[in-house]
Amino acid sequence: MTAGHLQVVVCGAGPATDVLQLAQVAGTRGWTVAVTATPSALDFLDPTAIEAATGSPIRSSYQPSPGARRSLPPADALVVAPATYNSISKIALGLADNYAMTSVAELIGRQVPTVIVPFVNAALAARAPFQRAVAALRDERIRVLLGSEDGWDPHQPGGGNERQKVFPWAVAFEAATRLAKEARSAVAGHP
Repeated sequence: MTAGHLQVVVCGAGPATDVLQLAQVAGTRGWTVAVTATPSALDFLDPTAIEAATGSPIRSSYQPSPGARRSLPPADALVVAPATYNSISKIALGLADNYAMTSVAELIGRQVPTVIVPFVNAALAARAPFQRAVAALRDERIRVLLGSEDGWDPHQPGGGNERQKVFPWAVAFEAATRLAKEARSAVAGHP
């Protein structure tokens, strides 16, 4: 028996190359992990390493990989990381123009506990559309790790390579497991 199933959606940004850190943290805590990638994220990922670590191929299209199950196990939590400016805007607007965004939209609609970790620079984060998107996601009870209170602020334009080194994979997992535990307690009728 596993502690839970974590669905990870990876977007096309530098920290995506390190998604195995999240899979490893989850695995050591008894969670199973499946990775779904946006089309842009595929260039950042090592499919062989991810499949070896998770036991599942990366999903990136509606057509499953040969030998893969058509559907994933029910998710106990969802982490979208690194989440780009574009993906955050799409998620907030409910746009589902690829398999990864459709998966996110559906899991949020199923009220799966969701954590989003943006990887955007300060210029993009200052834009009103981005700020509205983050507010809309938070209004939907999605945990967006962003800001001083989360210890994760946007990086300066051109500073992404350095910021990538300290991407908060473990913090995202801890937030997701906390939300999943709260959701299980609510279903079981415990405060």
